[in-house]
Amino acid sequence: MIIGIPREIKSNEARVAMTPEGVRAARIHGHEVFVETSAGALSGFPDVDYKQAGAEMLKTAAEVWQRSEMVVKVKEPLTTEYPHLRDGLVLFTYLHLAADRNLTDSLAKNHVTGIAYETIELPDGSLPLLIPMSEVAGRLSVQVGTWALEAPNGGRGILLSGVTGVAPGRVLVLGAGTAGKNAVRIAMGMGARVVVIDVDPAKLRYLDDIYHGRLTTLIGNAANTEEELERADMVIGAVLLAGAKAPKLIKREHLKKMKKGSVIVDVSIDQGGIAETSKPTTHADPVFVVDGVVHYCVANMPGAVPVTSTAALTNATLPYILQVADLTPLEAAKKSPALAKGFNTHKGMVTHPGVADAFGLPLGKLPIG
Repeated sequence: MIIGIPREIKSNEARVAMTPEGVRAARIHGHEVFVETSAGALSGFPDVDYKQAGAEMLKTAAEVWQRSEMVVKVKEPLTTEYPHLRDGLVLFTYLHLAADRNLTDSLAKNHVTGIAYETIELPDGSLPLLIPMSEVAGRLSVQVGTWALEAPNGGRGILLSGVTGVAPGRVLVLGAGTAGKNAVRIAMGMGARVVVIDVDPAKLRYLDDIYHGRLTTLIGNAANTEEELERADMVIGAVLLAGAKAPKLIKREHLKKMKKGSVIVDVSIDQGGIAETSKPTTHADPVFVVDGVVHYCVANMPGAVPVTSTAALTNATLPYILQVADLTPLEAAKKSPALAKGFNTHKGMVTHPGVADAFGLPLGKLPIG
């Protein structure tokens, strides 16, 4: 199969879909790999590394898209990339379609086989290609949240750790999945007072056990959420429903009761966000204020640390990319139920229930028996 890796064009997105070592592995499997010039430069991988790994470097993104059978990316295509979508193309990337009707329609209209990293799901319910970026985003969320809490950035002027004789800040984490657990890890390490809310008692029990009761765990319901929002200096939104829109746990009216200068870091913004007031921002202009509450809603948070993120992403995605390339998309889906759940569009159909439900579209079935 011919695999193409274009340069990412989303604002301040410095990741690349595959490291040179990933290219080398694909070449060993007998596949051609096209890489757009400078695609990996901001992740610490110059063109010479890709050439040495066996890739052919192409000068333009258009060449990569046109000459490839499967395009592998990091982020979903932007509108300027829609003209590259065509019948028979396999697109393997983070798609987050439940929050993007235009892209959903474009993939279906052009009969693209769209495979989403974030909906590949193992039998235990875990999402192996989302986990590494959720780890990064979860850890970053507290780091960027502390920046946003500083007075020059619009925040309350709180030092999260506190100092001798002064209480530390209070962090509320909504969601105890991968991103939430990693946010807890950093916030606890900084000495913050941490509260975690989730609907799953098992996840809360796990956190309570590993931190020996040094944090507060609460079952997710409206009363607990509202009460803790009023107390929090920083709120980390880390709720994920695989392939579906994130639930709106923070209503507009809640903001009026929150502390002025408190911060919401909406890690779930790729899936629409957990606050009614959230809207995607960029690393170049990451925050905005609504009713005195600072919102940090960067839709590609791991792009801020591309060297770490690209390596972690390739480690997770490469085995699945090779499965598709070594067989065919449908043959790979037949052999791997986990991979089959990654198929969001195929032959003009929407094939993931979360995406179909989000837009009231009919659910198509993959022809894999």
